[in-house]
Amino acid sequence: MALTLKPIKPKRISDQVFDQLRELIFRGQMKPGEKIMTERELSEILQVSRTSVRDAINKLVVMGLLEQKQGQGTFVRSLDSLEKNPLAAALEAQDASLEDLLEVRMGLECNAAALAAQRAVDEDIHFLEKSIQEMRDEVESGRLGTEADVSFHMAISFAAKNPVQVYIMKNFYDFLFLSIRENLAQLYEGRTNIDEIIKQHTEILNQIRNHDPQHAYDAMRRHINYVLDFVKGIKPF
Repeated sequence: MALTLKPIKPKRISDQVFDQLRELIFRGQMKPGEKIMTERELSEILQVSRTSVRDAINKLVVMGLLEQKQGQGTFVRSLDSLEKNPLAAALEAQDASLEDLLEVRMGLECNAAALAAQRAVDEDIHFLEKSIQEMRDEVESGRLGTEADVSFHMAISFAAKNPVQVYIMKNFYDFLFLSIRENLAQLYEGRTNIDEIIKQHTEILNQIRNHDPQHAYDAMRRHINYVLDFVKGIKPF
């Protein structure tokens, strides 16, 4: 049988820098509004040329993940600037409700949890465990815990090993936790709710760690249904 094979192309250094920085942003390790290291510092740490770092940063700026401020440096794009979020523009045009968003999230994330249970490696489990602990720490310090919540769900997207899933969920959460955070914040303000969410996250993690796709799917479905039931009690949206 004739096979069609293509030559293997080495990955450009700037693309490797881009991949690392993008993952740090997507995982929430580089926070919105946070100033990133200078080109010189990044080139020294990564042991690459400043040109490769500059090319990677420029690409991230074009994607809307970073923004450059004259005389100040380069920053992770703030969630307060949604004009580059394609999901935001689409949903605003459709006048989508919070319930609409959560129904879509149900399909995306239940499937992601099942895939994560099949594909997760030790590094993925580590990030999931870390995000749950960060949520506990945020709550104990008097914060809402929403950033750690986002990190948990983004970690599941990464564990699913599907780049489209990661990209969609990043844009989804940028919109969800800014545009409608006034409604969603009520969920996080009750300590009973927070404790239940952490419990649900832990169950999802356990099923992914056990590599049990069906139970991971079910655990995520229960979690999103919990949020959806809460939201249905908030009027008006």
